[in-house]
Amino acid sequence: MSALPGLWGLRGLRGLRGPPPALRLPLLLLCLLASERRSWADGNTTASPLTSLPIPEVMMTKYSNLSLKSQNISLTASPLTSLPIPEVMMTKYSNLFLESHNISLTEHSSVPVEKNITLERPSAIELTCQFTTPGDVNSINVTWKKGDEQLKNYHVNATGGILYTQYKFPIINSEQLGSYSCFFEEEKERRGTFNFGVPEVQGKNKPLITYVGDSVVLVCKCQHCAPLNWTWYSGNRSVQVPLDVHMNDKYVINGTNANETRLKIMQLSEDDKGSYWCHAMFQLGESQESVELVVISYLVPLKPFLGIVVEVILLVAIILFCEMHTQKKKMHTDDGKEFEQVEQLKSDDSNGIENNAPRHRKNEAMSQ
Repeated sequence: MSALPGLWGLRGLRGLRGPPPALRLPLLLLCLLASERRSWADGNTTASPLTSLPIPEVMMTKYSNLSLKSQNISLTASPLTSLPIPEVMMTKYSNLFLESHNISLTEHSSVPVEKNITLERPSAIELTCQFTTPGDVNSINVTWKKGDEQLKNYHVNATGGILYTQYKFPIINSEQLGSYSCFFEEEKERRGTFNFGVPEVQGKNKPLITYVGDSVVLVCKCQHCAPLNWTWYSGNRSVQVPLDVHMNDKYVINGTNANETRLKIMQLSEDDKGSYWCHAMFQLGESQESVELVVISYLVPLKPFLGIVVEVILLVAIILFCEMHTQKKKMHTDDGKEFEQVEQLKSDDSNGIENNAPRHRKNEAMSQ
């Protein structure tokens, strides 16, 4: 009786349907792998990542007799991977000098607000625009532009009735100089502009006048800056010829300080007149200024004096001529008056004689 249940169990097993032939081989492989994993775990107490190999690893283990070629790419975790693009750039150029500038605007700002900024060397820039309004700050559209180019990756933040926007970027070459503007657009557009450029060079505004044969010193300065190099050119704005002090003893270039340069020109001639340009070289570009030189001869100052003398002589001559003409006219007038007076006296004398003759006759008649 005890064997009966086992027999019935065997009969039950025989009554079960087996898997299709197509699945028998994969099932067999899985069973083998499971047994191998148990034997591996029993013989090695140290956990291994291979104990939970995914199916691709199973396939690689199956085909372990093949030659293996691997390509490795090393990735290093960096905090920049989670930062926005401007922050990535600012972190990359964190060794640069930081320049922070801001502009404040209100709804009553009728004209754009501009700020001029000079840079000598590459710098990390942080620009902030602040707009104060009693209205809804969420209805204001904020944009940034470099010239006419639309900018991206700027920050906008609102606190009460004040809207802030900030743009961070590095300036490492001359192409990045220029105008950066923030715009606040509601019913009316308000604009704030930051103008970036290299320091300006200052020369003599008025022409420098000197004489032939003399020497002259032309000076250019740069306030609160130190250029990397100074160079001098002659000519106009379109055509400039560098002055070679080593080949021509006529020119001497020196400077007592780094922020100024002096050009000395000796034995001047009239051919030396014209414009002289000083160029100051910075890491971000160059700045230039001109000095106008006028060379004249010693006869030139005498020309106005000679002209004045000639004018005086002509004036005196005209006065003398008028005086002489007046005297002559007066003399003729006096002669005419004397002649008239003489004639009048003669006529009076003749009239007196004629009047006395009848009176004498009358007296004689009465006496008789």
